[in-house]
Amino acid sequence: MSDAALRTTPLTAAHRAMGARMAAFAGYDMPIQYEGVLAEHRWTREHAGLFDVSHMGQCKITGADAIAQFERFVPGDYQALKAGKQKYSLLLNDQGGIIDDLMAGKPDHDGLFVVVNAGNKDEDFAFWQAKLSGDAKLTVLDDRALVAIQGPEAAEVMVAHEPVLAEFGFMESARLMLFGVDAYVSRSGYTGEDGYEISIPAKDAERIWNTLLEDARVKPVGLGARDSLRLEAGLPLHGHDIDPSTSPVDGALTFALSKSRKDRADFAGADRVLRELADGPSRVRVGLIVKEGAPAREGAEIADADGTVIGRVTSGGPSPTLGKNIAMGYVPPAFAGLGTALRVIVRGKPAAAEVVPMPFVAQRYSRKPKA
Repeated sequence: MSDAALRTTPLTAAHRAMGARMAAFAGYDMPIQYEGVLAEHRWTREHAGLFDVSHMGQCKITGADAIAQFERFVPGDYQALKAGKQKYSLLLNDQGGIIDDLMAGKPDHDGLFVVVNAGNKDEDFAFWQAKLSGDAKLTVLDDRALVAIQGPEAAEVMVAHEPVLAEFGFMESARLMLFGVDAYVSRSGYTGEDGYEISIPAKDAERIWNTLLEDARVKPVGLGARDSLRLEAGLPLHGHDIDPSTSPVDGALTFALSKSRKDRADFAGADRVLRELADGPSRVRVGLIVKEGAPAREGAEIADADGTVIGRVTSGGPSPTLGKNIAMGYVPPAFAGLGTALRVIVRGKPAAAEVVPMPFVAQRYSRKPKA
């Protein structure tokens, strides 16, 4: 895609003014790095990284039938979700495959606020436009930007601007006035670190971006480090680690299946999902430490100890935090046990690998103690 054909975010000019290295991603002209992926990765793990994620899709689904209609296509229990909460879920096709993964919540009392992946958003919106019935209404929020601030100092930075944010726990959300604008804020993110995602009017995005960067604890971070951070956190990337052929079961995302919804079996693709839960899938997503040689990137073959190819890598690269090469990929369940010795084929050469738990690096979300 030519540069002229690429979409831009409300912050594209700000990225270019800061000297970001830009590249095409999901049809957008996006910052890949500023001072370097390694430096930005480490800064986020140690301080607070600021990400432009305005390419993501934002929408609301409203009306008396909104949640019942939404639940037809996701396996999460949103009827029981309390106001001020959000949860991760999966948009499923009739075969139980993952059209997209998403965040949906109730930041106010007006239906659901939903964030979907950039590369899938047009398809997702068209899907809902065609499938929602009753008085459920989809409103695409294409006049808003989305930024994420992530890292161990992110909360202190944000609380200085709005003290109520200190009271948020992981996956809590609200609609509130922030930086003088109408904002949707959730304590969540895609790095494994504590932090917030903040939806704001597009016209105010550059002012708010620059305001956050005035804090010495905050630096801008591009998509290069966003990818290495989410890989360390064991988080899948749609179109790579999960896709419409993947189910929640073989994708190792069964935590997104609410018990009440499994009992009712009233969501798209439930037959396949419940069958795989009962009988096991034909493959499963696992984490790997690559013990030697170069990193195993997407597409590298995975072999058993005898050299027979049994799967492939879907994401992989160096872990700056661990100082090791890590990867995610799919193998038959018989080879998915922790400690299983495998091989990855990198540049035609087999390298020793081992199945390990995910996340590779401990997630540090801010969870409230249970009452």
